[in-house]
Amino acid sequence: MLKGFTRIFKPLEILNEEQIEAIHAGTLDVLRRTGIRFESEKALKLFEKNSCKVDYSNNRVRFPEGLVEDCLRKCPSSFHVKARDSINDMIWGGNTTYFQALSGTKSIDLDTWEPKTPTRKEYYDAITILDALDNIHIVPWYTPWFGFKNIPSVMAMPEGLAARLRNSSKFICANYSMGCEVFNIEMAKAVGAELRTSMAAAPPLTFYSDAVESAYRVIEAGFILLLVSGSVYGGTSPSTIVGSLITGNAEIMAGIVLAQLIKPGTRVIVQDFSFPQNMRSGSPAFGDIGISLHQAAFNQIWRKYEIPRDGGVSYPSSKKIDYQAAYEKTIISFIGALSGTNTIWIQGSLYGELAFHPVQAIIDDDLVGMIGRFLEGIEVSEETMALDLINEVGPVPGHYLNKAHTRKWWEKEQFVPKVGDRLTPPEWLKTGKKDCIDYAKKRYDEILSTHKVNPPLTDSQENDIEEILKKAREYYRKKGLISSAEWTSYKNDLKSPNYPYE
Repeated sequence: MLKGFTRIFKPLEILNEEQIEAIHAGTLDVLRRTGIRFESEKALKLFEKNSCKVDYSNNRVRFPEGLVEDCLRKCPSSFHVKARDSINDMIWGGNTTYFQALSGTKSIDLDTWEPKTPTRKEYYDAITILDALDNIHIVPWYTPWFGFKNIPSVMAMPEGLAARLRNSSKFICANYSMGCEVFNIEMAKAVGAELRTSMAAAPPLTFYSDAVESAYRVIEAGFILLLVSGSVYGGTSPSTIVGSLITGNAEIMAGIVLAQLIKPGTRVIVQDFSFPQNMRSGSPAFGDIGISLHQAAFNQIWRKYEIPRDGGVSYPSSKKIDYQAAYEKTIISFIGALSGTNTIWIQGSLYGELAFHPVQAIIDDDLVGMIGRFLEGIEVSEETMALDLINEVGPVPGHYLNKAHTRKWWEKEQFVPKVGDRLTPPEWLKTGKKDCIDYAKKRYDEILSTHKVNPPLTDSQENDIEEILKKAREYYRKKGLISSAEWTSYKNDLKSPNYPYE
């Protein structure tokens, strides 16, 4: 089982108890007085059966406070999650933080920084990189990219999940669109893994039918539900951080009520996926410090509810692997970790979800290692205080380089990056003045030449996945959701002698 990084000190708190209570009361007020819109007759009937006020004319549900608080209590405070290989299983909740890769709609050219559509081989290679990186514990949906060349958009999610299952034994996630969660659930069960799938709100205060239907399917399969509020404050939620927290928390709590009414004890994890609006362009202000304030407050509130948290979504505004990307990612992920989130998204992304590159993921993995080392804190013991050793060495000319204590402890106490430049200036000049991007490119090549997923899928599992993909293709073809032009390109891709890996 993966141990992740366990924080051994008190988490960051930016709200006092009165403020937390005011936000909680405000959230319940929104649920009781304003209500949440659900575009699902099945959900509306379930809510009405459980004492909610349902207005069928506008699909509005108003929730009694007692029901909301009862459903919050039914959520497990921590739980086991099952990867394809049990060595990668995890326990979500408590003081442990795990890290997960991010995604992009396209790749980028590292020389020109222009976006480009990845090939199937590039997609599969990128997952191999993510599987090899020490500090990636979760490979989520859309990762590394939303699709690849010659693939119909409607098949991007099932094909992406198949690629992740084939190339990684870590915990894998999948999402919903056009009913693809049906095929995703079948694939996960075929390889003995669990999935985490979201139920995403459509701010303000709305859930559409596809999100609700997916939630039913995920819960009935016994898998994990990620409840997401994804507002842009100033656009789809109030511009104030507190106002946005209240509407976002109301959306998430409404989702929790639905989940616990469907199946009491359903494992849920809650996510703050909100961003301030860039008032100049209208786009989300990725990398803004307000994101960290929002997420720190969110983590503090949901720690009090004792429900596992997914936060610290570290999208930068930078379009390049550069200093700006580094500081924006570092601040958001570090504050997320310090404020007690259980999973953080970071490795691989550039501007929003528009770009991903595995070289960025390799660099980010060093950053995560540093954050993780900080979370583990300082061990104070008789051995680490080293009083007898200090007495033995004494003043100058004494030193500690030749001591067994040093050989034992320096690697435990320090974090040594895999691609960071730690050379002295003379060494750096003599070896070609390489930077972390150069070293990450070299590591990329080394991983692809040596890393093999362990264990690989069995022949039976591979056949099951392929049969499920065939079923998905036939389903979407009959629905008319794959055009003739898409189907022609896709068929040629499927006939490749190296399918599915190229």
